[in-house]
Amino acid sequence: MEVEQLQRSFLEYIAALFREGFLDGQFSQLQLLQDESNPDFVVEVVSLFFEDSERLLNDLTKALDQQNVDFKRIDAHVHQLKGSSSSIGAHRVKNACITFRNFCDERNVEACLRCLQEVKQEYLLAKTKLEALFRLEQQIVAAGGAIPILDEFS
Repeated sequence: MEVEQLQRSFLEYIAALFREGFLDGQFSQLQLLQDESNPDFVVEVVSLFFEDSERLLNDLTKALDQQNVDFKRIDAHVHQLKGSSSSIGAHRVKNACITFRNFCDERNVEACLRCLQEVKQEYLLAKTKLEALFRLEQQIVAAGGAIPILDEFS
């Protein structure tokens, strides 16, 4: 595939991610921190987010499965997940965490279990879409092109 076509596909794909609410302006800010001296910055930060999120989601699953649910602990995990998703611009994951925290405040186990499923679903969607975006970036670089600048999405 021609470099220009890959770059167009990249811009169309990332525009859709913003339009559909998967990403917000924070992702654009993250991209601006990447430069020639650290060309893999965004991939590295997002990979850490993936690792951290999977650990937190496992911890949340275990915590909600307990006989006596510790809502303070659950809220702390959800707060951490909300913060890390917000820091990379994973907008829909962040919003699902906000709803989840409201049900933690109400100490509603059933609603928290539903929210956990929603957060997991939004996380998996975001992960799949970001991994596809990074594969597209790799194809552009492998074809000798440069990643288009994203400031129009900030």
